[in-house]
Amino acid sequence: MPSYDSARSRFRLATDHLTLLSHLAGGVTLPAGHSTAAAELQHSGLVSEDGELFVQLVPLLETLAEPVVAIGVEVIGQQGTLNHGLVIGQEHVFSHETWPGQREVEYAQIEPKMLVWTLAQLVNLRQTAALDVGVPCIETAIGVMDAGLAALDGPVHSPAYGDAPERVQQALREAGNLMEPALSLFSHLLLELRAHWRLTSAWHGQDDTRPTVGVRGFDIWDCGPLGYWHRESPAEPVHEGEVGPDSPLVLRPIGSKPIWEMLADLLPDEREIRRIV
Repeated sequence: MPSYDSARSRFRLATDHLTLLSHLAGGVTLPAGHSTAAAELQHSGLVSEDGELFVQLVPLLETLAEPVVAIGVEVIGQQGTLNHGLVIGQEHVFSHETWPGQREVEYAQIEPKMLVWTLAQLVNLRQTAALDVGVPCIETAIGVMDAGLAALDGPVHSPAYGDAPERVQQALREAGNLMEPALSLFSHLLLELRAHWRLTSAWHGQDDTRPTVGVRGFDIWDCGPLGYWHRESPAEPVHEGEVGPDSPLVLRPIGSKPIWEMLADLLPDEREIRRIV
């Protein structure tokens, strides 16, 4: 059910609510099949019976319609994939957060000075140093990782966990050429993997001759007691079809301080901002 929290300038809206609202804001006739969404919006007070928008919706709709910078935060964990992010407009900034199993997305207006802090909150960034594991990085292939993940056929900390550590190590050994201590370390990274985040920022700009799209991003593994690991290869942004089983996989331990810097680097610098159209 859509709703509005006036104390914190935040909304809960599903995709069909936003579709309907964007049509109303543009003065376009509503498409068929949105009677339920329209009724929900009217019941929540976000749209009047005459089709007039709740005035507090205007900044959100304008920002979503004409973003200057969009930052996507894909968090993949045991409950599946959740998509969060930030949308930066000419006048306002909004974060958006999903919740496992919920239809609505929470949109909250934030202060521009809180951009990096909000990104850190979206990925639950904890204060920690890079773990000293005795090897500078893990170097293997995507197919090896897939084999190790396939060997995990149940929740890691359940009674059925059983011989999962041995099965993962055996799968990694058969799929690739990892040697000790990297073999054992990588198996434990897969066992402790809580989530991994893919963050990507994009904006419209132009060079001297034509419009361009600026994109950059990074990927982090959150391995719980084994800390954070930066996936250096394949480097983000990764497009569909670019990565296969033989693609190199490079993971390097990283502390929270450089991750804060990477979050800040997602934002275009002043020179890039001036070129945005």
